[in-house]
Amino acid sequence: MGKKMTLKKAKAEDFSKNLQYYKFCAYGFLKNLRFYEPFLMLFFLEKGLNFFHIGTLYAVREICVNIIEIPSGVIADSLGRRRSMAVSFISYIISFIIFFGASTYWVLFMAMMVYAVGEAFRTGTHKAMIFDYLKQHGWGHLKTHYYGHTRAWSQAGAALSALIAAFLVFWRGSYAPVFLFTIIPYVLDLILIMSYPKHLDGPRHTSNLHIKDEFAKVFRSLLKSISNRNLIRAIANQSLYSGYYKAFKDYLQPILKQMAIVLPIMLALHEDQRTALITGSIYAVLYLITAYASKASGGYSKRFDNLATPLNRLLFIGIGFGVVSAVAYLLEVPLIAIILYVGIYVIENLRKPMGIAYVTERMDETSLASALSVESQAETLVAVLMAFLLGLFINLLGLALGLLVVSAISFVFAILLRLPEKVKAH
Repeated sequence: MGKKMTLKKAKAEDFSKNLQYYKFCAYGFLKNLRFYEPFLMLFFLEKGLNFFHIGTLYAVREICVNIIEIPSGVIADSLGRRRSMAVSFISYIISFIIFFGASTYWVLFMAMMVYAVGEAFRTGTHKAMIFDYLKQHGWGHLKTHYYGHTRAWSQAGAALSALIAAFLVFWRGSYAPVFLFTIIPYVLDLILIMSYPKHLDGPRHTSNLHIKDEFAKVFRSLLKSISNRNLIRAIANQSLYSGYYKAFKDYLQPILKQMAIVLPIMLALHEDQRTALITGSIYAVLYLITAYASKASGGYSKRFDNLATPLNRLLFIGIGFGVVSAVAYLLEVPLIAIILYVGIYVIENLRKPMGIAYVTERMDETSLASALSVESQAETLVAVLMAFLLGLFINLLGLALGLLVVSAISFVFAILLRLPEKVKAH
């Protein structure tokens, strides 16, 4: 009861916006300067791939992340989180170079695998650094507010990235060069991560135990965490929507391209130039909205006596947006389909800080990076399944029906994975 009241009264102003706060925010800002992201699917289509091939590439990426994720979390907990993050950014940079020079499916396949190494060593690790930092300063009850603020900066970076990417594609006349330009912010982020204080490497890093004993101790703590049924359900609920979002988000791009082609504006420009400008502009607005949603997550959560209630509601609303957007696209109303599709992004960023806070409250803190990697791994499992299904159904039924079928399946799972909502005692 006391814990609930503390969470209820918590304000964003209760934590200090010190140098490390701005480093966390700068990390997210630079990390999301992914100039390729608004055009990744269009880049694959430009290379001559069909939707099934694209679906397999997304699935391969998530499978590789899934395989590497747990050992990467253990390495972060046992040997130091900053080194783990350094491996992540070096892998990203190598993958961008391969993407730039790729011309066949199998080279893109390899690029996705290298990219997956970067994802696996990053996911969970940086969140663990943030939550460890909050615990050290007595701000553990402000997870939703603090993480929401840092995530808002990530979305602001994505908004700027979309505008810069639109200019780059317009200027270069191709999607490939955006991968090379993304190397610049990622080198800066690598330098930033290495400037983090050593105490954020994690509690296991400073131990005098033998490395073998370090791994054994972290694994025991991890097994203790995942044997908790409430934690497993929390992870499943959180992962369902984040996995849904991961698999679905880039399918906004072909919808935007179709609208760009049919809109009677900028007709003097080439089709690809119109697509670049319209896609980049809409993505910039989209990410500004999601930045606000991330920052508002903490305040929104305070309206409820427990986090399970908003997490359940937003899960159904987000997947509902996907269902209705697919119907609108099927009825050839692309503008309505795009507006509703944006809702999928907004719900992810409103829901994610609450979901992470809800999950971490049920974790063993000794293996926080490992346990958060389990949560991220569950997301990738969902994303793998959905990526395969999307590629298959879209190839068989078309874009609209493919999106509709997979959204409907996801809605059924949302009902099954609903979190228990405890009524506040009076």
